[in-house]
Amino acid sequence: MNPSSRLRNAEDDRESIVHSPREILNAVFYILRSGCPWRLLPREYPPWKTVYHYFRQWRINGTFEQLNAALRERLRICLGRNPQPSVGIADSQSAKTTGVGGEQRGYDGGKKVHGRKRHLLVDTEGLVLKANVHSAKIPEQDGLKMLLESARAGVSHLKHLWLGMRATRAQARGGQRRSWA
Repeated sequence: MNPSSRLRNAEDDRESIVHSPREILNAVFYILRSGCPWRLLPREYPPWKTVYHYFRQWRINGTFEQLNAALRERLRICLGRNPQPSVGIADSQSAKTTGVGGEQRGYDGGKKVHGRKRHLLVDTEGLVLKANVHSAKIPEQDGLKMLLESARAGVSHLKHLWLGMRATRAQARGGQRRSWA
């Protein structure tokens, strides 16, 4: 998307008010950082319906993943690294959430946490290659399998994969190597 392009208000296509993608992105960053509800977005940003419309559109069409990949590659080049990493590190973290949440909320017996679990695949610089968020009740090895299956096409260049401690313990208890992705 060209930064100089303008985006229409989501509320009414007939309105002539337009906003730059940067204004929309700044508003999305404000929501994500502050945790405030969409409807309480301050007036210095575009209308909340417009911001939510583009946030949802960009999330569904993969714009945020493309942006992350482009920024990661640029940063790796600036660090003198190959733009495509050859090593990945996968691990998970359980986080407490509120009582509201439906299927996306569960209990992680190993960490004794009610909430959600996120599995991350990062490079050796700590830059995110892929992330999955799901119920905390999903076992470690199943969550890693889902993460690696969803990341398969985008990380085919990886030669080595390091796993988090709980995943390697679970594999050791099973006594056999698993083919995950």
